[in-house]
Amino acid sequence: MIVGVPPVCYFGMVFEFLSCCNLAALSVSCSCILPWSEKGTFYGLDLGGTNFRVLRVELGGQRSSFDRDVAQQAIPPRLMTGRSEDLFDFIASSLQHLVEKGNDSEQSPIIKELGFTFSFPVKQTSVSSGILIKWTKGFAITDMVGKEVAGVLQQTLARKGLNMQVAVLVNNTVGTLALGHYHDADTVAAVIIGTGTNACYWERTDAIIKCQGLLTTSGGMVVNMEWGNFWSSHMPRTSYDIELDAESPNPNDQGFEKMISGMYLGDIVRRVILRMSQESDVFGPVFSSLSVPFALGYASMTPLMAAMHEDDSPELTKVARILKDDLKIPDLPLKARKLVVKVCDVVARRAARLAAAGIVGILKKIGRDGSGCIRVGRTRSDTKMRRTVVAIEGSLYTQYTMFREYLHEALHEILGEDIAQHVILKVTEDGSGTGAALLAASHSSKSVDNVQLL
Repeated sequence: MIVGVPPVCYFGMVFEFLSCCNLAALSVSCSCILPWSEKGTFYGLDLGGTNFRVLRVELGGQRSSFDRDVAQQAIPPRLMTGRSEDLFDFIASSLQHLVEKGNDSEQSPIIKELGFTFSFPVKQTSVSSGILIKWTKGFAITDMVGKEVAGVLQQTLARKGLNMQVAVLVNNTVGTLALGHYHDADTVAAVIIGTGTNACYWERTDAIIKCQGLLTTSGGMVVNMEWGNFWSSHMPRTSYDIELDAESPNPNDQGFEKMISGMYLGDIVRRVILRMSQESDVFGPVFSSLSVPFALGYASMTPLMAAMHEDDSPELTKVARILKDDLKIPDLPLKARKLVVKVCDVVARRAARLAAAGIVGILKKIGRDGSGCIRVGRTRSDTKMRRTVVAIEGSLYTQYTMFREYLHEALHEILGEDIAQHVILKVTEDGSGTGAALLAASHSSKSVDNVQLL
């Protein structure tokens, strides 16, 4: 079985994240400390998981005031493993539909600025360009690896007759941080916990190893950590984690993501139940539906896991229905159904606590864990802690109540109550796409030199 992780493991992870913050970052992206006085219509595209968003944002020139139109579509599985041309045609067609729905004309002589959130590892080469390093989260379009992402999109937009310019290429965390800071100037980091997971944070330029010796015109930058690929001796991998990794499309990759993100948690539960059914008769015979890795598809099992975990009916009727209809396991006794709920609980709690350790690692790196506060007395309770906001997005956090509660619990445990009360996790709805549109707006009114890259 998966067992609870001792607190020492979380503290060990926090300290390893201190080096991850500097050494494992794949890119440093756009500055988010902006005045936000732009006006006009701007567009955003958000590709980073099983769903794709297109957005139109109307800015009125006042901070925290804008109108937004969002359209979301599921990405057909065939497009996740097919040709890049087919995927980008799908993206451009979705954008074209949103343009036609609004007041903008495709043939307008005014070029519209577009922010593209592309939430996969990219080597950033400019504010509006980057080369795809590899796919994650179930995507495996081989002819796209090594290509300049924004350039492929720009060519597709031209082919569709859309008069738009890809002004910025960002990661979903950077977009979320931009929107978070737009609403709240105390926002210093952003975390995505959904189908996949990642984080970014605002850092002083002189504290970034990659920036040392370089001339910059900005005092700070946003570090995209790509923390889904974080590995640590303090992460207590079980046999279930090792087997899942080996049978995934990207073995020996994205280790942290495979322990905490929505794409994988449900399959860990399936593997535990399978082992239990093989080694005991608690579930009766071994059902073939339990033996197929990702039998219900990527990420599809985790919402079912959440529903079973949060079933509060006396007879666990929802658990019984899901087991029967989705996993083809009928007529389990109540004792066995309670055991399934317990497995869901342990897997979700471990994932939430690992995610909390990562967040604290970022806060410690930038001195927002209490170590950088102003002491006005002799005791810890006398310290004056700066208000610290972490923008957070992703269905695992927003829709899985028990996961969210366990994450908050761990945050308070690691930081201590005195410090944790000043750390605010703020849900940023559609942050990754809207933030990209906001950054595109900012770019339209500033020279490229004012947007820092590394």
